[in-house]
Amino acid sequence: MREFIDQLRKNGKLVEVTEPVSKVFEAPRIAKKTPGPVLFHDIDGNKAIMNVLGSRDELATMFGVDKDKIIKRLSEVSPDGEVVIVKESPTMEVIEDDVDLTKLPIMTHFEKDAGPYLTAGVVVTEYDGVMNAAIHRLLVVDKTRLAARLVAPRHSYVMHKKASDKGEKLPIAIVLGADPTVTFASTTRVPAGKEFNYAAALRGRPVELFECSNGIKVPHAEIVLEGYIDPEERVDEGPFVDITGTYDLVRQEPVIHITRILHRKDPIYHGILPAGPEHLLMMGVPYEPRIFNAVSEVTTVKNVVLTEGGCCYLHAVVQIEKQTEGDGKNAIMAAFAAHTSLKHVVVVDDDIDIFDLHDVEFAIATRVKGDMDVMIIPNVRGSSLDPRGAPDGTTTKMGIDATKVLKEAQNFERAKMPE
Repeated sequence: MREFIDQLRKNGKLVEVTEPVSKVFEAPRIAKKTPGPVLFHDIDGNKAIMNVLGSRDELATMFGVDKDKIIKRLSEVSPDGEVVIVKESPTMEVIEDDVDLTKLPIMTHFEKDAGPYLTAGVVVTEYDGVMNAAIHRLLVVDKTRLAARLVAPRHSYVMHKKASDKGEKLPIAIVLGADPTVTFASTTRVPAGKEFNYAAALRGRPVELFECSNGIKVPHAEIVLEGYIDPEERVDEGPFVDITGTYDLVRQEPVIHITRILHRKDPIYHGILPAGPEHLLMMGVPYEPRIFNAVSEVTTVKNVVLTEGGCCYLHAVVQIEKQTEGDGKNAIMAAFAAHTSLKHVVVVDDDIDIFDLHDVEFAIATRVKGDMDVMIIPNVRGSSLDPRGAPDGTTTKMGIDATKVLKEAQNFERAKMPE
């Protein structure tokens, strides 16, 4: 994390706030108004960073590729990087057994939030010899307890259920301020237990893990919280602002007990602004290679983007090199199969810039005939985060084939000016 911050600073991409700032509303409000990474030097005497990966430019810098090559890079990397177990870590510079979560700059973001939320904590769990690492939103209940939103049927939920069915505590560690590549990898959909291997492959060098006192192995980070998920205890979790910028429901969720805090000297806390650009990209970008690979099975795919206007989750634009009539509709169906939360998808030709929504709208305006090129799929599974979805999670999906009619290609030729 510190290497990445130094790189941002050298590239002139880091905004630094040196005056004292409150963790209740004020720091999140500044982050919302700041278009890039922002480092706070004094939140109740603590350091914190937000918007670390707040744009595709930061992602491209992290991966060492151009912005339009991110998906190609992600789709080519296999989760087989090297993980090395080490005995020492700078994370263990300070060890606190007298836990007090209120001393950390954990922020309250919006007026109706249930309280301060950990938003960038990578929750590492292990059960029956299988490891999982994933980001979950974590509500601060009191000095030693957090409420965790665990979504079925994802791995953390399944592991907790298996443990709780046997009346067992599930040991965990919450990692804050790791290498951004490691944090990003924890949001991806890779085979069970391969998150850190995938991070190693992405960064091109091994990921080192050290063992916490409860047996959980974690990467070097600014802060690590050790603890366990109680097999029975539940509390109200929410309201919380999710990717759509609207409040999610209040639910009864499991409780995490924090038993120890490890951190570097003068640690830098990492917070993700709910519904902010980093949140959207971390949620959406990991699905883009899945869509890319699925569409590649039915036609020649050039690129995929989950758009920010669609919360980087509900709307996709898929760029193809059309070979035959019907390729556009096949691409639509493949995209919906690859990302079941996807609500609307637009398929365009390779002369359309998918990062320019004016260009995408041009394709819809000039290449779509509603009765022939729009697919409506009613009563199918959607996203629980969609406020327009039905209570049972179903929705209506729409696909728009905004590709040229091949036999009439001359009618769609875009005028060019000579050099």
